[in-house]
Parts: sequence; structure tokens; C-alpha cells
Amino acid sequence: MIQSPLKNLNRRTVLKAGAALGAAGSANLLAWAQAWAQSSPFKPEKGAKLSLMRWKRFIQAEEDSFMKLVAAFTKATGVEVKVTHESLDDVQPKASVSANTGQGPDLFWGLYSLPHLFPTKCVDVTDVANYLGKKYGGWVPTAETYGKGPGGKWIAIPVAYNGNVINYRQSMIEKAGFKEVPKDTAAFLELMKALKAKSVPGGFALGRASGDGNAWVHWALWSHGGNLVDAKDKVVIDSAETAKALEYVKTMSESFVSGTASWNDAFNNKAFLTGEVSLTNNGVSIYAAAKSGAAKGDAKMKEVMDDMNHALWPVGPAGKPTEFHIAYPLMLMKYSKVPNAGKAFMAFMLEAENYNQWLEDSVAYLTHPLNAYDANKVWTSDPKLSLVRDVAKRTLTAGGMGSVGEKAASALADFVVLDMFASVATGRATVKEAIAIAERQAKRIYR
Repeated sequence: MIQSPLKNLNRRTVLKAGAALGAAGSANLLAWAQAWAQSSPFKPEKGAKLSLMRWKRFIQAEEDSFMKLVAAFTKATGVEVKVTHESLDDVQPKASVSANTGQGPDLFWGLYSLPHLFPTKCVDVTDVANYLGKKYGGWVPTAETYGKGPGGKWIAIPVAYNGNVINYRQSMIEKAGFKEVPKDTAAFLELMKALKAKSVPGGFALGRASGDGNAWVHWALWSHGGNLVDAKDKVVIDSAETAKALEYVKTMSESFVSGTASWNDAFNNKAFLTGEVSLTNNGVSIYAAAKSGAAKGDAKMKEVMDDMNHALWPVGPAGKPTEFHIAYPLMLMKYSKVPNAGKAFMAFMLEAENYNQWLEDSVAYLTHPLNAYDANKVWTSDPKLSLVRDVAKRTLTAGGMGSVGEKAASALADFVVLDMFASVATGRATVKEAIAIAERQAKRIYR
């Protein structure tokens, strides 16, 4: 089901949030941060120091903006924050090791339902979630789903989402006979075939790409009516719908540029920017990189920037959108000796005076989980970016029809669905064999 905005967000709330967002741009960050530290309900422990492991940035301006936020927090509170940057694929295993050994960074900022791998090892941050939700127009429904663990307590703060959309070159799809990316899966397949025929192929990651790979294969599965589990978390992957999805992807993969079987989350960015592919799935970081290069006088990047655009995923036989956008939850570990400092940092990150600028600096690569940030000017500053504003409201969640708990998190971390599609697309397994393997894996997880 497509998630809708909170119904109780009234005009007064939106106006108050908009005023706060507008004021943020002119505020002196340090002066504001010092005042915030005095009035915040979250008081760090004396002499506290924090360590945070986060996913490695895809946009330099985003990381620079985040580190300014970190510096302001330190100056205002006296809490030193050591930030370690790791690839998307490395955050999850390192967080799991720390959860099991009881030592490591105080905070982990990963993706999808990572906190649900070890919900009992995460600090209850319900007070932080309630504080932010009340102040900024409420959380979108998928953020509540990702943030809440057993018993309805918040075990993480879903800081941001990455809109995983279709990136394409306008001139190349026109060369293939299309004016826009089709809105249904049947016509989309024809576009992919036509791009290959015109020697301007597209391509999607079939390697173990935690972000881009997981995102598009789940769309493919769900768009055909297939699901790993049902609403009661019963494994239902062995279905006619799953078989149709696999056959669809097998056919589509024949049009891919060579090498996608080994792509991780960085390969498609490079392939698109160098003109190796005409169409791929990604956040809008490709566009941001092109804009940055163009601003520095790079003629090739200006060509890419001017020629590219974005589209939402086509609707398949299921008859409704089945997009899977990437959530980035931040969790605080129970072994931390400074949980109050961790909570203070979480709240600080999503305050308007920080978050507004951060969204702008990320060039819409990141989007928001709190309704008030619909008012951010980044969504209207460039028509090529506006479609990602509502991805947190549009996306399905990690469990599909099922829950987003520990089992769904494990299935994602083990690449059950991605490996199933990749094995068929590369010819390593037949449709029947791939489904049987995925079913066995899923039943071990969901037993």
C-alpha cells in the first residue's frame, strides 16, 4: 500500500514549520547551536565524547554540510564527535559485530531496517522521536514503521531517505524512439531493448549492491505481485508472480551493458557519467555530480547535466506503484556510556536550523521523514529534482507485505531477493531453481 501523509497535519502546523525553515537560513549556526544546547531537553553527560559510524557520502557537499553540523554541535555542547565513514555494504556487518560484542561506536547510521537486526541492543529513543515529531509536523508513516521496534518503542531515528529513481539521458531515449520513460513495465521493457539496439544500453546492478541492487529487484518482484512473505510473515516466494518477475528481469537483463553482475553501489554512477549507460537506477547524486562538474567548467559534465532527467519506477501487473526507496536510520547502542549525548546529537541533526541547509547541500539526494520539510526550497529550486520530495511517503518498506523486523532485516542483509534475480539473469540458475534456493533461505530466516 502506498503510504499517505499524516492526515492531522493542519495549516497552522505547516505555517509554523515553514516559518522555522525560513528563519533557519539566516540564523548564525553557532549562535543558534549554543542557544539550543541551553534549552534542549537532552543534556549530554559531563565530559561526554561520541563516536559515529556512517555510510560514505556520495555527494561531497552533503558530507561537508554534515561535518559543519557536527562541528557546531561540539562547540555548543563540548561533546567531541568522532565520525567514521564506511561504504554502505560495510556498515551493517560492523554494526552487527559491535552489537554482539558490546563495544564499538556509540551511533551507527546505516540503511533500511538495520536496527531491527538487534532491536534489544538499541537505546529506546522514543523521547527524541516524540520531540521531533511534535515540533515538525509529525513523521511520515514509513518512518514510524522503520523507527519503531517491539512494543512500539522507537529503536532508531530514520534521519533521511534516498529516492532511488530512474536516471536517464533524454537524447538517448529519444534516439531509441521514446520521448519519456514509460509508466508501465511492458513499455519499459521495450525501451530497454530499444536502447540496446541503438548501442546506448541501460543497466542495473546485479552484484550485491545494498542500496541500488536491493532497491530495483524488490521493485521488479513487487511490481509483478510477488512477495517474499505475506502480511503474517509467512514465506510465499514460490509463486507464479515471482516466476513472472524473474522472467521479466531475465529478458530485460539481456539489454544491459556488460558487467552489471559485479556492480556495487558506485559502479552505475561512474558508468552513467562516462556515457557507458544511458539509463540506470540511483539517487540524484549522479545529477549532483554533473552539476558540480559543470560549475567547475567541465564541458562533459555540463553535457550530462543538461541532457539527463529522472523518472519514477513504472507500474507493473500489480497495478500500483511498488517503489523501494532507501531509508537511512540512525541508532544509539545500549553499550554506549553516554546515551544522553547520543540523544542530544540525534535531536540536533533534525532541527530545522541544521536540517534545512543539509537538505539543500545534498542537492535532494537526501529527503526527509518529517512533514514540515515539505516546505524546503530544494524541492522547487530545480524541476529535475522535485519528483523525489515525496519518496518517504511513496515507498514500500523493507518487509514488503510483511514486517520490517529482525527477519526482514536479515533477508535484506543476506541478499535473498537480489541473489535470486541475479542468478536467473546471469544464467547461474533456472527460474525454478532460483525460487527454490530463495525459499529455503527465507524459511531459515523466518522460521
